Amino acid sequence: MTEAAAFRSGLFLAGAAHFKGNQLKQSNILSTRRKLKIEGQVATPSTYSSRISTDIPLYEVPGASFDQYLEDKPRVFTAIFPDKQRSQQLNEDEWKVHMLPIDFLFLTVYPVVDMRIRCKSNGIEYPPAVPRDVSKVLELEIVRWELQGLDDMLKPSQFSLGVNGALYSDRRGSRSRLKGQLQMSISFVLPPVLGLVPENIRRDVAESVLKRLVENMKQKVNGSLIADYSKFKRERPKTLRIQEKFKLAGS
Repeated sequence: MTEAAAFRSGLFLAGAAHFKGNQLKQSNILSTRRKLKIEGQVATPSTYSSRISTDIPLYEVPGASFDQYLEDKPRVFTAIFPDKQRSQQLNEDEWKVHMLPIDFLFLTVYPVVDMRIRCKSNGIEYPPAVPRDVSKVLELEIVRWELQGLDDMLKPSQFSLGVNGALYSDRRGSRSRLKGQLQMSISFVLPPVLGLVPENIRRDVAESVLKRLVENMKQKVNGSLIADYSKFKRERPKTLRIQEKFKLAGS
């Protein structure tokens, strides 16, 4: 090969290499841009919530009011969360609850929450939706949470679970009524592996899960809690007689 031919061949190879390098560089830039775009979308927290209320007749009797029943917080908690194998009392106001599995998209998670139950009276620090002239209100909220059952690559980088509820006897009408509100919300940043799931699908699934959870809670209040309050009313006269005997014995 002559020197001129070799020179032209070298120029051709160098040009081809430079062109291929530019193509690779542009491909890397586009890939990085797509990655950044996806990561930017995933980094925005998605928040969903569901709210439900209850309003049913409440039959109170003298000496066994619903206010007195609410003062026994362990009893109220057990009426709402009857499965003792999935709960543990932590202190006077808080219980750890292993909630039932939640299916979200193709994942199954096992939430573990710390539930706080407090009684408030005389309109002091009532939740916003509760009238200030209500004599006593039971407030329920989640104060800590943990997600179990997920691999590290499937765990959301940010997650928060909120549950706020209130339950009380409304005596402002001719008859008492059991009233309450419960709101549940979740906020999370999906892991990259789930980042391409369309928002409308995520929203439909999340809202369906939340609605099912709050409906289940409402059924427990309207069913188990009312049934236990009826039992409390039957037991109350006997309890008062026993307390009176102890009082007389100590005097």
